[in-house]
Amino acid sequence: MSIITTATARLADIPVEQNRTDAVQAFIKQETIFVDLATDDGLAGMGYSYTIGTGGSSVLALLNDHLLPALPGQDARNVEALWQRLFARTRATAVGAITSLALAAVDTALWDLRCRRAGEPLWRLAGGHRQEIPLYDTEGGWLHLSTEDLVKSAVAARDAGWAGVKIKVGKPHPAEDVERLRAVREAVGPALHIMTDANQSQTLSSAVRLASALEPHGPFWFEEPMPADDVSGHARLARATNVPIAVGETLYSLGQFRQYLEAGAASVVQVDAARVGGITPWLKVAHLAEAYNVMVCPHFLMELHVSLAAAVPNGMYVEYIPQLRAITRTELTVRDGRAVASDEPGIGIDWDHDAIDDRRVA
Repeated sequence: MSIITTATARLADIPVEQNRTDAVQAFIKQETIFVDLATDDGLAGMGYSYTIGTGGSSVLALLNDHLLPALPGQDARNVEALWQRLFARTRATAVGAITSLALAAVDTALWDLRCRRAGEPLWRLAGGHRQEIPLYDTEGGWLHLSTEDLVKSAVAARDAGWAGVKIKVGKPHPAEDVERLRAVREAVGPALHIMTDANQSQTLSSAVRLASALEPHGPFWFEEPMPADDVSGHARLARATNVPIAVGETLYSLGQFRQYLEAGAASVVQVDAARVGGITPWLKVAHLAEAYNVMVCPHFLMELHVSLAAAVPNGMYVEYIPQLRAITRTELTVRDGRAVASDEPGIGIDWDHDAIDDRRVA
């Protein structure tokens, strides 16, 4: 057996590496919630989740008050049973962001233990489809950047062998968004994938108009055009445009993804392991999307998602937004525009524990 002896949590604030803005918010810091587990067979596992500036202390309180006390004495090998047990303890707050983020911190720690016990990396134990996955760049596409900056970053990504870049949309007038996309497309040519992301800023009517205006310049997808709870609106938009609709970063359960896929409202699934409750439900979403012949391109958390996207056959892209370099000893490996999942046993992140402690706030 592998009985959990201790379960603790902590919160660290990590500043963003550069200004990050979109149509509705600014990413000011990453509140990072860590869970550390130890077992009686001498193993230790570490998991994490995050917020982009608010709510971290609430996630920490849920862990300390309700979830972590249930773990000592349990067999860490029973990952599915433990996820269900902890979910049952949060019925009053599920389904929602705070609960899912807390569950994710525990679940990634359990998977870290599982991989270390097996002596295998996450990408192989979670499926083992391949070890590398294409990257697309978001860091050069934030809304506050000038058109010239967008073009410069996109050309650099193309020349480095990357297959795609993302441009944020949602300027005060749609013509600005169209001009920015047009300039990038003319600079990089027809082959580079250019993703567009509205961050839930549109109404159905404005989303239809914006998609129509962007379409001549070949956007690879139109991401989160409307509020994430508007499934029927996304289905109507999907029928009104040839641009694929991408959703998922603001969905918090397997059932929410099922609603989108059943309605034909999403052609790209961007499931986020932290926001959906961990690796265990992430894999269920990925395989559900596979049943609908839909690609998975996870949101953020590239250091974790490289292993998960590589593990499944419908993983297509990992989003490049570096955020853990201040608290890791090594960086994500990139080779010819592709992210390479770590071969080390565990979830594949080389934590710098001293650096984490230096940024600890709770």
